[in-house]
Amino acid sequence: MIRHTVIFTLKHAHGSLQEKAFLRDAKVLTEIPGVKKFEQLKQVSPKNNYQFGFSMEFADQAAYTAYNVHPKHVKFVKERWEREVEAFLEIDYVPV
Repeated sequence: MIRHTVIFTLKHAHGSLQEKAFLRDAKVLTEIPGVKKFEQLKQVSPKNNYQFGFSMEFADQAAYTAYNVHPKHVKFVKERWEREVEAFLEIDYVPV
């Protein structure tokens, strides 16, 4: 199992219609085969400046690789993520 996580800050004002639209539209990622346990999370700790997180799981490396090249993921990254995300940190985990 691979847990893919990304924490990020949007360029949009907190609570704005643009912020809400980004989060709503990101749910298209759940339509990609292999995506399991997709969650959108709001960061609440004062220990960093990121606002939100996405977390999802994949059964194996093949499923994760297929997700990364899937047209819906590629389109979301190009048309939304690259334009609307100010900063991010991506971490991929496997159980130890």
